Amino acid sequence: MSETRSKARHRRRRTALAAGLPLALSASGVMAHGMLPGVQTPASAATRAAAVTTLTVAKDGSGQYSTVQAAVNAVPANNASRVVVQVKPGTYRELVKVPSDKPHVTIQGTGSSRSDTVIVYNNASGTPRPDGSGTYGTGGSATVAVEADDFQARNLTVSNDFDEAAHQDIAGQAVALRTAADKVFLDGVVVTGDQDTLLVDTAAKDRLGRVYMTNSYVVGNVDFIFGRATAVIDKSVITLKKRWNGTSAGYVTAPSTAANRKGILIANSTVNGDVSSASFYLGRPWHAGGDASLDPQTTVRNTSLSAAIKSTPWTDMSGFSWKGDRFAEYRNTGSGSGAASSDRPQLTDAQAAGQEVADWLAGWTPSPS
Repeated sequence: MSETRSKARHRRRRTALAAGLPLALSASGVMAHGMLPGVQTPASAATRAAAVTTLTVAKDGSGQYSTVQAAVNAVPANNASRVVVQVKPGTYRELVKVPSDKPHVTIQGTGSSRSDTVIVYNNASGTPRPDGSGTYGTGGSATVAVEADDFQARNLTVSNDFDEAAHQDIAGQAVALRTAADKVFLDGVVVTGDQDTLLVDTAAKDRLGRVYMTNSYVVGNVDFIFGRATAVIDKSVITLKKRWNGTSAGYVTAPSTAANRKGILIANSTVNGDVSSASFYLGRPWHAGGDASLDPQTTVRNTSLSAAIKSTPWTDMSGFSWKGDRFAEYRNTGSGSGAASSDRPQLTDAQAAGQEVADWLAGWTPSPS
């Protein structure tokens, strides 16, 4: 390099410093060290990681907050980066709502087991609201309600322990977890209740809402995985339980899928529980509000089914025939599985190729953050 070019380079460097520009970028816009614009440096990656905010919750006062909702309230509206709410072991009897203007929130238990950290409440659809404005309704009964996109939960239990036996005067729907958002990732959680345990909803009928649950447990008895979201239950355990009066009878899914969308997919999982043989249906079509335009869908594939599942695993609901909607199985195993028939449709290999987990997620790859 000539002395003239060297002096010119140093003049540009002094000019950049004087103007407050980063040293990696000269005043002429050329990256130093041969870096191209837009390429991430190790320093920028570290800065991005540092942007994650961590809030701690502990009942014993050792955290920043004593309730989960207080930590969620502390998340800035329209936050642009991940906020991780770390919840120390304990039972948190409270209602939690993550509103739509607080995306990128993770609620994570810090115990050694998903049963160490429990968020629980006992509202039912018929529970009167304290302000006298009526009852909560099914969706409003949720212990945890998620309305914000890009939400994650891991290593904890969400429960609705409404005592149906003691309150037969109140409708039995009692939601543990309601999601009404897109890109909801549930990893290593337990969602437990009786009727209507897990409501996978969308923000509106015409809005996409994808939910991916893995390495988890869902417990219930009547329509306990239900809603209009595009939801995947993958590599998980679905546990059937008896009703409040000790009888065995129920329905695993009640999809209310909009036409031309994908509904509920159960894949690579196990369905079992301490209930009577041939007492549970895999699902029935929920045409919410009598909406005939809906096209409910449940696919159960590559899943082990216990003897609790009926040999005719689908049934009608509120005047709508399951045969007019989308219900099917593919390569299930276990004593509750069965051969193809008019009452037990099975996907062909070609059909199954278009009903993989990736087809449901439609370009979204869930990853812990």
